[in-house]
Amino acid sequence: MNQSFRIEHDLIGDRQVAADAYYGVHTLRALENFPISGTPISIYPDLVGALACAKQAAAMVNRELGLLDDERAEAIVRACEEIRGGALLDQFVVDVIQGGAGTSTNMNANEVIANRALELLGARKGEYARLHPLDHVNLSQSTNDVYPTAVKVALQFGIRRLLVEMSALRLQFELKAAEFSDVLKIGRTQLQDAVPMTLGQEFSTYAVMLQEDESRIGEAASLIREVNLGATAIGTGINAHPEYAERVTRTLSQIAGVNLLVSPNLIEATQDAGSFVQLSGVLKRVAVKLSKICNDLRLLSSGPRAGIGEINLPAVQAGSSIMPGKVNPVIPEVVNQIAFEVIGNDITVTMAAEGGQLQLNAFEPIIAHSLFKSLSHLAAGCRVLGERCVAGITANRARARRLLDDSTALVTALNPYIGYARSSAIAQEALATGRRVYDLVLEKKLMTREDLDAILRPEVLTQPHFSTVHRPKTES
Repeated sequence: MNQSFRIEHDLIGDRQVAADAYYGVHTLRALENFPISGTPISIYPDLVGALACAKQAAAMVNRELGLLDDERAEAIVRACEEIRGGALLDQFVVDVIQGGAGTSTNMNANEVIANRALELLGARKGEYARLHPLDHVNLSQSTNDVYPTAVKVALQFGIRRLLVEMSALRLQFELKAAEFSDVLKIGRTQLQDAVPMTLGQEFSTYAVMLQEDESRIGEAASLIREVNLGATAIGTGINAHPEYAERVTRTLSQIAGVNLLVSPNLIEATQDAGSFVQLSGVLKRVAVKLSKICNDLRLLSSGPRAGIGEINLPAVQAGSSIMPGKVNPVIPEVVNQIAFEVIGNDITVTMAAEGGQLQLNAFEPIIAHSLFKSLSHLAAGCRVLGERCVAGITANRARARRLLDDSTALVTALNPYIGYARSSAIAQEALATGRRVYDLVLEKKLMTREDLDAILRPEVLTQPHFSTVHRPKTES
């Protein structure tokens, strides 16, 4: 088949661009220069939408300031609104990993918006004398302020979704904590028997861990509110109206639904990636805690006969191609892997932020790619963990009680009453003979059954409690 083309020109020369493509020569060169991941920026609709928000805000403010005529401004605004609604997503084709500090992404946006605006004006794609990607769509802007601003807006969108999923997962743990509040079990430190607790207490800690990190994410998000839109090339605001930065940031806030602030020092903001490092560190913290929770769920459900087996995870798929009946903890396992990825992403963000030089960090594309992946995958992981695992967890009440009764750790609760030396001797004998602590204490007449039962009640074993049961003054 014959393919029709249009000719576009840049500083390097003329190139043929597919006639039906909304992108232009700059995007075409980026496609050729960066065949890296095979993943286009369209994988992140939040970023595409945020770019459209920034370009729309710029057009509106440029019109207010008398820098852009009404006809062009309106066409650009309409094109941006369409893109924000999901149109032309497939035209955002440059690779997520690219050189140039995001210039290729910015140019991709400029060209798609310009060519759609040209259509709205009744012109053909590529008729840039009528409306130009740089002279009009990119007016008062630079990649160096548009790209990081769009990334921050897109991150706010992703943060909101992650917080929703974390809150839903926390609620699942809170519900399980209430459901398991009366399930007495043995606690463990260093994988060894410790002291009694309830399964509800164990699950409530997971809810608290998530709640703490929801607060930390909110704090990190507040740093992402500061943007450098209006900084243009390096933060001096060259080629921008003196009122542009304040106006465009205010307008972008309204369009995007995000309360943004103009950075107090635009030169600093253009080169400093510290807020990205802060957010990445908090996401790593979330990942580490989620992974720890999943490790616990796998341990507590291990077995089902030869492990701890105090809880049952819902069976969601067959676990083996060779062992009939085997079911594996696949949901916690996938969340573990998400955590490993997020931790690796944090290292990438750290090195990219450190690697910036002088007035610009050229490595923001890999920072953005890493943060978007972390946010998206953590949100999906929280959703899957809550819906496909935690909601269906059940307690093996009888086994939890049996493991507690058979444990020598019960002797810790008796220490205040029979003394450390006697308690230690009882524990050693119980380990050597396989007998229960309870039976040995009665046999040696160290306590009455009535006192022993009073001490070993769940409310005594699992919380601070003062007892009137006799306490020894000395030990023999």
